[in-house]
Amino acid sequence: MATSLEQVGLALRTMVVADIDEVYALEQSVFPHPWSRANFVDSLASGYDAWVLREPGEGALAGYFLLMHAVDETHLLDVAVSGARQGSGLGRFLLDRIAARSRAMGMESILLEVRPSNERALQVYERYGYTQIGRRKGYYPAHEGKREDAIVMRYVL
Repeated sequence: MATSLEQVGLALRTMVVADIDEVYALEQSVFPHPWSRANFVDSLASGYDAWVLREPGEGALAGYFLLMHAVDETHLLDVAVSGARQGSGLGRFLLDRIAARSRAMGMESILLEVRPSNERALQVYERYGYTQIGRRKGYYPAHEGKREDAIVMRYVL
């Protein structure tokens, strides 16, 4: 059963430009190769479906996600939970919101890419019901100028 916002004591709302600095700071704190600030600015300017999860009253940022909807498929571009809140079920909570948002937009499935080295995320996605459908060679930047593959996963709504 899905957890409600009341149960997690947080508020979910559309991401706005004023959120970008805090979203970018959270991104830098949880990913070894984070998106740039410009990636977030460009995503909002492009009209991507972007959301933040905060403590009530514009309190601390607990997480966020960005989606791109195309034809009948949602592409999960980025999702993160603050380090202090990881392991509390908020990842699953955000995946529930992503699935609900995608269904509301008439989508049939959700696609995402994840680094093979991000074992924790892989486990979260697999437990949720995402399946591996492919691999993109050299998709992500890695340490010392190297590249890391991406595992492509799909969730059927």
